[in-house]
Amino acid sequence: MTTIELKKTPGAAPEPARSRPSWRAWLVIAAALLLAAFLAGHRLVPNRHGVGSVLDSIAPLFGLAVPVLAIAALLVRSGKALLAVLLPAVIWLAMFGGALLPPSGGPVELRVVTQNLYAGNPDPATTVRALAAGGPDLIALQEASGGTIEELAEELSETYPHHAIKSTVGLLSKHPITKVTGVDTGLDWTRALRAVVKAPQGDIAVYVVHLGSARINETETRDHTIDMLAKALRADKAERVLVLGDLNTAATDRAIAPLSELLHDAQADAGWGWGFTWPSTLPVMRPDHVLYRGFTATQAGTLRTPGTDHRAVTSGFAF
Repeated sequence: MTTIELKKTPGAAPEPARSRPSWRAWLVIAAALLLAAFLAGHRLVPNRHGVGSVLDSIAPLFGLAVPVLAIAALLVRSGKALLAVLLPAVIWLAMFGGALLPPSGGPVELRVVTQNLYAGNPDPATTVRALAAGGPDLIALQEASGGTIEELAEELSETYPHHAIKSTVGLLSKHPITKVTGVDTGLDWTRALRAVVKAPQGDIAVYVVHLGSARINETETRDHTIDMLAKALRADKAERVLVLGDLNTAATDRAIAPLSELLHDAQADAGWGWGFTWPSTLPVMRPDHVLYRGFTATQAGTLRTPGTDHRAVTSGFAF
């Protein structure tokens, strides 16, 4: 048998080496891994000085970094970097992507809107007229003087003949209101009310609420008001309950858990997106909410109104 020995031709090109990511690609990979770690573990950050609450509240916005990193991976022509970007993308979709699914919709038998009027509002009447233009059955107001709400109730009395006021919160209603009481949220003054609205389909316990403020270095007051409101709701035996107002906490904030364990979130159940309301010009979080039980939420969204630093929250329900 003849053995043929193959010899390399002098000067032949060597076999190409496997390409390795460039330092730019490694930067993209590192950024993607850091983003994935933050998204997966931000709730493990202690809530000292309110840091945890802030991270929870803005976490959905970090999804904006995913397409930026994907473009960077394409620019550096690195498949490994693009593969790394998939990790935070999948985590973000698992945590927050449900808000992008189309709402199911359905008939609307009760329409509500809630608005923080803003204490420095130069013309709150114009703000409320914008709310009333949509024809809601209930208009909940926060951060207004009692005199202001009285004036608004008088102006709109033909459409909203019933109203309730406690301190800086109020409720305008097309339907009769009975049993108006203040709700103790642990603040030095009353900033929440409970009223029974006698809708044609049945009674509704309506809470209009403005909870304590939260700041980067102080959330204890806000957290205490959440606990106090949750205590009142646990004791409330009403079949149908609405909580309308500025809760000073985002739906993604761990601090809202005592309320979300008791009630549903209309925006999460019947809206599209995250329903950010603050600041009104370019909202990045949602302190304003419509929470409920005893209904089916069929519509939810936001409304930009003049004169205030919050967008309004609108919701529709079926009985």
